[in-house]
This record gives sequence, C-alpha cells and structure tokens, in this order.
Amino acid sequence: MVTRHSAGSFTHCRATEVRPGLVLVGWLALCFAAAGVGAVASRDAPTFYAQLSRPSWAPPAWVFGPVWTLLYTAMGVAAWLVWRGPAGTPRATALALFLVQLALNTLWSWLFFKWRLGAWSFVEVVSLWAFIAATLAAFGRLNPLAGALLAPYLAWVSFASVLTYTIWRSNPDLLGRGFS
Repeated sequence: MVTRHSAGSFTHCRATEVRPGLVLVGWLALCFAAAGVGAVASRDAPTFYAQLSRPSWAPPAWVFGPVWTLLYTAMGVAAWLVWRGPAGTPRATALALFLVQLALNTLWSWLFFKWRLGAWSFVEVVSLWAFIAATLAAFGRLNPLAGALLAPYLAWVSFASVLTYTIWRSNPDLLGRGFS
C-alpha cells in the first residue's frame, strides 16, 4: 500500500498500516491459490476416485468440494487473525508453520491423484497432519479463535489419513504397493 505525502512523494506503509480487510482477502486468496494448484492435479479425480475400491464409510466424490471450500475459508481467516496479532517470533513461527502445511496440503493432490503414489500419499498426509497440529497449537496460543478455526481441518485430515491408507492398501494396482 502506498500513501501520498504533501510533497508529492510516495512511500510504502508498514505492515501495521495495511487495511486488515485487504490482508484478509490476501490470506484467503493464498489459501484458494493453493487449492487451485491442487485442483490442477485433481482434474480427473472424480473419475479416478470412482475406479477405486473404497470402504463403505468413504464419502461420495461430491462431498470434497464443499468441505474443502469451508476448510480453506477457515484457514484463511485463522491466518489473518494470527497476522493481526503482535509481531514477533511466535507469530512468525506460527505463520511459517501455516505456509508449510499449506504447501503440504497442495502436494497431497499431486501425489495421490496425478502421480498415483499411494505410499507417498500416506506418508505425506501424516506429515501434513503433524504440521496442521503444530500450526493449530501455535495459532491457539496466539489467538484461541484462530486455533479453533483449524480444528475442523485437523479432524478432516485425520479422517483423510485413514481413508488414504485404506484406499492405498485396497488398490495396489492403481496406487502401487510401496515406495517404488
């Protein structure tokens, strides 16, 4: 953001002077950009998902879009709430954890749907779970609401971890038997 001074020169504002609503849009845009990168890998996901042997408790393909839309929205709001807090190492660490988990979130779609690497997808989703848990804890210490907003995300990825493992083990011809 720039401001105009009476002398006609422009300067950049400090982060604390940026409009909070604009930053909220930025965090949401970042989350949905990550979703978009994952969606590129998931272009054929409904067809592939239909081919898989799935447990009876696996949700239908149409459930994933609305769930992820809500989760990405909550993630963006949570990051914004933490960003609004006092600057310092705890906030920087929490937001760094958030960015790592967001990258891991995106990577899972590539591993599972595009590259069809079941074992790596499972290892990755467990790593994602650990980073979400760490992010939730870090956010919760800084802003309890921000931590609470990540709780459904952690619950969904807990479920997704079990589902990933179950589908991988039930579909060795489509998702591989191991780490080869």
